[in-house]
Amino acid sequence: MRKFLIVLGLTISGQIAFSQNLTLSDAIGIALKNNLDIEVLKNNIQVAHINNDKSIAGALPTVTATINDNEQYTNVNQKLNTGVEIKRNGAAANQLNSNVTSSILLYNGNRVKSTKKRLEQLELQSKQLLNAQVQNTIAGVMAGYYDVIRQQAYIRTIDQSIDVAERRLELVKVQQNVGLANNADLFQSQLDLNALLQTKQSQQLIVTQAKTDLLLLLNLRPDTLIAIQDTIMVDKSLQMDNILRNANRNADVMAADNQIKIAEWAAKEVQAQRYPTLRANMGFNYNRNQQTAGQLLLNQSSGPFLGVGLTIPIYNGGIFKRQEQIAAINTKNAGLRKEILQRTLSNNVVKAYQTYTMNLQQLEEQKKNVELSKKLLDLTLQRYQLRQATIVEVRQAQQSFESIGYAFVNYSFAAKAAEIELLRLANDLK
Repeated sequence: MRKFLIVLGLTISGQIAFSQNLTLSDAIGIALKNNLDIEVLKNNIQVAHINNDKSIAGALPTVTATINDNEQYTNVNQKLNTGVEIKRNGAAANQLNSNVTSSILLYNGNRVKSTKKRLEQLELQSKQLLNAQVQNTIAGVMAGYYDVIRQQAYIRTIDQSIDVAERRLELVKVQQNVGLANNADLFQSQLDLNALLQTKQSQQLIVTQAKTDLLLLLNLRPDTLIAIQDTIMVDKSLQMDNILRNANRNADVMAADNQIKIAEWAAKEVQAQRYPTLRANMGFNYNRNQQTAGQLLLNQSSGPFLGVGLTIPIYNGGIFKRQEQIAAINTKNAGLRKEILQRTLSNNVVKAYQTYTMNLQQLEEQKKNVELSKKLLDLTLQRYQLRQATIVEVRQAQQSFESIGYAFVNYSFAAKAAEIELLRLANDLK
């Protein structure tokens, strides 16, 4: 069962509102549900599935019915060899022609088979394109989610520095009361505290805007109140060999492979145009001609028919040859695009892994620096309290603590971003 943390917040109007705690899994689920690009690709899959049918490929028979009924008035003037003469103006005549015809393809050089295979590959490709969009969406949401955490971590560092500034101000006031500190130290301590409070306000704005960017990725209202209570945890077990091996099942690569097969089957469709086309036709005809004057007053016929039609392409100005050449080039280009994509993908994997390992190394070193800077700051404050350190030394220790704290958060985020990118390239984001 999911647990939700309700956090008090202030709206722009100053009224108290409630924020729902947003977890990473919740954010990914909302994004996959609301993403409009994913909806479009789902619709494309549905279209490709509908098109992937024998009827679209031309394998199923067709049945048509035709009815023509013509009413006309004619002037009749006939002289028969028997001496009979027929003469009449405005004689009514009716012609009714109808038929039901069924036609089925018997052979056309396996063009139907090639078309059906091409439609199958188009459906598979549309699914891979959806998979690629899902991976990109998850990666974008994760990056936005952890960016909010990064910005909030800056605030925690600022809060710690504010605590130190307040302690320093209190020490200065105590020392001033006993005549051991001057107004310059007091004013400087107060200015430093005010500057940190302003920095915190500015950082809170950045956090709010980062949440707004995340809400855009989730396709939620930009004024939705959310709270994120999480930390950046980096998976340190990723190996480049595994990533490179899994990159072969990257959705974009698989879609490119589908495109090669689509081009190959399209080329076979073009080649099939050189072969004869054989069709079987069958049906039923009904014809009826009726006149009110003339020698033939009624002529009616009906009955079934069965036939075979053969179409043989002989010459069309070399169009088929040119179409085959174009199809061969398209197939070659599809292979080249896949090769380019694979090279780019491998290059991106290596670069992302280099970033990943470097930031992990820096992160370990930075952890030690955070501990050292905290100890240095505490020690400097103690020395200042004992009048063994100046206010300048305290400020330097405090600034060092802040910069090292920011760097630690940045290395954590950079390592996590590289991890996300590696998993995206390996098609392994969930």
